[in-house]
Amino acid sequence: MAQSNHFDVIVIGSGPGGEGAAMGLTKAGLNVAVIEKESSVGGGCTHWGTIPSKALRHAVSRIIEFNSNPLFCHNNSSLHSTFSNILGHAKSVVDKQTRLRQGFYDRNHCTLIFGTARFNSSHTVEVTKQDGSVEEYSADRFVIATGSRPYQPNDVDFNHPRVYDSDSILRLKHDPRHIIIYGAGVIGCEYASIFRGLGVKTDLINTRDRLLAFLDNETSDALSYHFWNSGVIIRNDETYEKVEGTDDGVIMHLKSGKKMKADCILYANGRTGNTDRLNLEVVGLTPDSRGQVAVNGNYQTEVGHVYAVGDVIGYPSLASAAYDQGRFVAQAITAGEAQGYLIEDIPTGIYTIPEISSVGKTEQELTAAKVPYEVGRSSFKHLARAQIAGKDIGSLKILFHRETKEILGIHCFGERAAEIIHIGQAIMEQKGEANTIEYFVNTTFNYPTMAEAYRVAALNGLNRLF
Repeated sequence: MAQSNHFDVIVIGSGPGGEGAAMGLTKAGLNVAVIEKESSVGGGCTHWGTIPSKALRHAVSRIIEFNSNPLFCHNNSSLHSTFSNILGHAKSVVDKQTRLRQGFYDRNHCTLIFGTARFNSSHTVEVTKQDGSVEEYSADRFVIATGSRPYQPNDVDFNHPRVYDSDSILRLKHDPRHIIIYGAGVIGCEYASIFRGLGVKTDLINTRDRLLAFLDNETSDALSYHFWNSGVIIRNDETYEKVEGTDDGVIMHLKSGKKMKADCILYANGRTGNTDRLNLEVVGLTPDSRGQVAVNGNYQTEVGHVYAVGDVIGYPSLASAAYDQGRFVAQAITAGEAQGYLIEDIPTGIYTIPEISSVGKTEQELTAAKVPYEVGRSSFKHLARAQIAGKDIGSLKILFHRETKEILGIHCFGERAAEIIHIGQAIMEQKGEANTIEYFVNTTFNYPTMAEAYRVAALNGLNRLF
């Protein structure tokens, strides 16, 4: 074998986890190759997940904003668009991100190999290129960063032209008048916002008893109410019996006996790790039923020279966390152990319309743990900046300890919630007396801003103490 085909580390996958690992390893002076099965870098995050769905959401929310602004709708004119039209905006963002990320590899002299990787021994992989040719590469160590894909149950025909998952929906060509979204997790709720925002009749089938049950109950209820108010039909505690494809749409048969008909269905109920084609058995690894592999604190699998990061190791399955995990695994390989670790309170960012974001404990968790907490609230409709922007839907809630005034949880529902949350998160991450709700009262905020919600909520909460 030619020496040029051997590397210190081979990273499989160029999503956030693979990129974080590759950059850390090359900057440390190691000879690194990244194998990417698609024709460009970025992984599922850039091409099918986070970036395109958020670009779609942005376009839809701007249309809604225009149509609800009294400055623009006095002459009964309104903006209309279709899902297939706004996909063009998403594609332009994806292309920009891809070029940016390609530049990182070029500048750091990281070898990029395009093709599908498969282990054929403990230290070698064969890569099938897009022209069908196969090449073999070897490495001292490997990092598996192959991400995840939408779960596809065997009894649903995803080859039917009206049956989509969260990847294939980005290739939607016709413009549905009515869509069924099966699965009301983060992805299902985000797409329900997008399609309803475009005026598409939307049925959201939830297999659980409430939307996004991991959220604080008030926040979950606020989303449910907002969906109801915008015309989304939510059906809780339902599971499908079968999905029947027709010439012009789909019929969903539910186990409760109900039947629903729509132009198409988006099946968005679960994801599975992309490990099934890696032939991990030859290395000595067996993924679990969800395609995930177990790792230790150094992101090392039970096979010492093989590491894994990102969606293939499960929770938290976030792009930002995967990038950090990539950096940590680079530290583990170069220094013997990871110097960094994920923070304990990882924020959630859910890009529905409006957004949801939270960090720390929920009221239910604090009540169950018998922690004496108090609540501070601010409604966006009372904030000058929200009134100016016409963004008066939403609120900020701060949970804090009655005695120590330590911030225990922050929950935000409304426009820019995923940005607003980081102000509170920064204070929560401080240790000791620096982490108290009194910070927000004693600091001076720009005015008018959405950040002022923290001062209002803090005063509201402190006024409840006696």
